[in-house]
Amino acid sequence: MGLAEYFEKTEGMGVLATSDVEGNIDLVIYTRPYVIDEETVGFSMPERLSHLNLESNPKAAYMFVEEGQGYKGKRLYLVKLGEESNSKRIEEMKKKYERKSRAPEQTPRDFVYFKVNKIRPLTSNK
Repeated sequence: MGLAEYFEKTEGMGVLATSDVEGNIDLVIYTRPYVIDEETVGFSMPERLSHLNLESNPKAAYMFVEEGQGYKGKRLYLVKLGEESNSKRIEEMKKKYERKSRAPEQTPRDFVYFKVNKIRPLTSNK
Protein backbone atom coordinates (compact mmCIF):
# COMPACT_ATOMS: atom_id res chain seq x y z
CA MET A 1 0.00 0.00 0.00
CA GLY A 2 1.42 3.38 -1.00
CA LEU A 3 1.58 6.45 1.22
CA ALA A 4 -1.46 8.15 -0.32
CA GLU A 5 -3.69 5.10 0.18
CA TYR A 6 -2.28 4.46 3.66
CA PHE A 7 -3.04 7.96 4.93
CA GLU A 8 -6.45 8.03 3.23
CA LYS A 9 -7.60 4.76 4.80
CA THR A 10 -5.82 4.65 8.15
CA GLU A 11 -7.09 6.41 11.24
CA GLY A 12 -4.67 7.48 13.94
CA MET A 13 -2.64 10.28 15.45
CA GLY A 14 0.55 11.93 14.23
CA VAL A 15 3.45 13.71 15.91
CA LEU A 16 5.86 16.01 14.08
CA ALA A 17 9.38 16.48 15.46
CA THR A 18 11.65 19.36 14.45
CA SER A 19 14.73 20.93 15.97
CA ASP A 20 16.55 24.19 15.60
CA VAL A 21 20.16 24.49 14.45
CA GLU A 22 21.36 23.97 18.04
CA GLY A 23 19.43 20.71 18.40
CA ASN A 24 16.61 22.01 20.62
CA ILE A 25 13.71 19.68 19.83
CA ASP A 26 10.02 20.47 19.48
CA LEU A 27 7.24 17.86 19.29
CA VAL A 28 3.67 18.65 18.28
CA ILE A 29 0.57 16.61 17.47
CA TYR A 30 -0.16 16.94 13.75
CA THR A 31 -2.77 15.72 11.31
CA ARG A 32 -1.91 13.25 8.58
CA PRO A 33 0.32 14.63 5.84
CA TYR A 34 -0.97 15.58 2.41
CA VAL A 35 0.68 13.07 0.07
CA ILE A 36 1.82 14.80 -3.12
CA ASP A 37 3.54 11.67 -4.47
CA GLU A 38 5.37 8.69 -2.96
CA GLU A 39 8.43 10.84 -2.23
CA THR A 40 6.77 14.14 -1.28
CA VAL A 41 4.38 15.11 1.50
CA GLY A 42 3.11 18.42 2.79
CA PHE A 43 1.67 19.96 5.92
CA SER A 44 -0.36 23.09 6.54
CA MET A 45 1.75 24.72 9.24
CA PRO A 46 0.99 27.71 11.44
CA GLU A 47 3.81 30.16 12.01
CA ARG A 48 4.91 28.66 15.32
CA LEU A 49 7.98 26.91 16.75
CA SER A 50 7.99 23.85 14.46
CA HIS A 51 7.77 26.06 11.40
CA LEU A 52 10.46 28.38 12.76
CA ASN A 53 12.78 25.43 13.46
CA LEU A 54 12.58 24.41 9.80
CA GLU A 55 14.11 27.75 8.78
CA SER A 56 17.41 26.83 10.46
CA ASN A 57 17.22 23.01 10.22
CA PRO A 58 15.28 21.50 7.30
CA LYS A 59 15.16 17.98 8.81
CA ALA A 60 12.06 16.66 10.55
CA ALA A 61 10.46 13.37 11.54
CA TYR A 62 6.79 12.43 11.54
CA MET A 63 5.40 9.52 13.56
CA PHE A 64 1.92 8.18 12.86
CA VAL A 65 0.32 5.81 15.39
CA GLU A 66 -2.63 3.81 14.08
CA GLU A 67 -5.84 3.57 16.10
CA GLY A 68 -6.50 0.22 17.72
CA GLN A 69 -4.65 -2.25 19.85
CA GLY A 70 -0.94 -2.75 19.59
CA TYR A 71 1.69 -0.47 18.18
CA LYS A 72 1.26 -0.06 14.44
CA GLY A 73 2.14 2.90 12.30
CA LYS A 74 4.86 4.59 10.32
CA ARG A 75 7.83 6.86 10.89
CA LEU A 76 8.70 9.26 8.08
CA TYR A 77 12.11 10.94 7.95
CA LEU A 78 11.74 14.24 6.12
CA VAL A 79 13.71 17.13 4.64
CA LYS A 80 12.00 20.42 3.83
CA LEU A 81 11.88 21.20 0.11
CA GLY A 82 10.02 24.51 0.18
CA GLU A 83 6.85 26.27 1.19
CA GLU A 84 4.01 28.41 -0.08
CA SER A 85 2.38 31.25 1.81
CA ASN A 86 -0.85 30.72 -0.06
CA SER A 87 -4.08 30.14 1.85
CA LYS A 88 -5.78 29.27 -1.44
CA ARG A 89 -3.37 26.36 -1.95
CA ILE A 90 -4.08 25.10 1.58
CA GLU A 91 -7.83 25.21 0.94
CA GLU A 92 -7.33 23.35 -2.37
CA MET A 93 -5.42 20.61 -0.55
CA LYS A 94 -8.08 20.31 2.15
CA LYS A 95 -10.78 19.94 -0.50
CA LYS A 96 -8.74 17.42 -2.47
CA TYR A 97 -8.23 15.28 0.61
CA GLU A 98 -11.66 16.06 2.07
CA ARG A 99 -10.26 17.36 5.33
CA LYS A 100 -12.19 19.76 7.42
CA SER A 101 -10.69 21.88 10.14
CA ARG A 102 -12.15 21.63 13.60
CA ALA A 103 -12.08 25.40 13.96
CA PRO A 104 -11.60 28.33 11.61
CA GLU A 105 -8.01 29.23 10.86
CA GLN A 106 -6.94 31.94 13.27
CA THR A 107 -3.23 32.06 12.56
CA PRO A 108 -1.44 32.50 9.26
CA ARG A 109 -0.36 29.19 7.72
CA ASP A 110 2.11 28.09 5.10
CA PHE A 111 1.98 24.91 3.04
CA VAL A 112 5.33 23.22 3.67
CA TYR A 113 6.64 20.50 1.31
CA PHE A 114 8.97 17.70 2.43
CA LYS A 115 10.99 15.03 0.66
CA VAL A 116 10.47 11.64 2.29
CA ASN A 117 14.00 10.28 2.81
CA LYS A 118 13.05 7.11 4.65
CA ILE A 119 9.96 5.26 5.88
CA ARG A 120 10.10 2.84 8.79
CA PRO A 121 7.43 0.96 10.71
CA LEU A 122 6.44 2.36 14.08
CA THR A 123 8.24 -0.42 15.90
CA SER A 124 11.24 -2.23 14.52
CA ASN A 125 14.21 -4.24 15.73
CA LYS A 126 16.37 -2.77 12.94
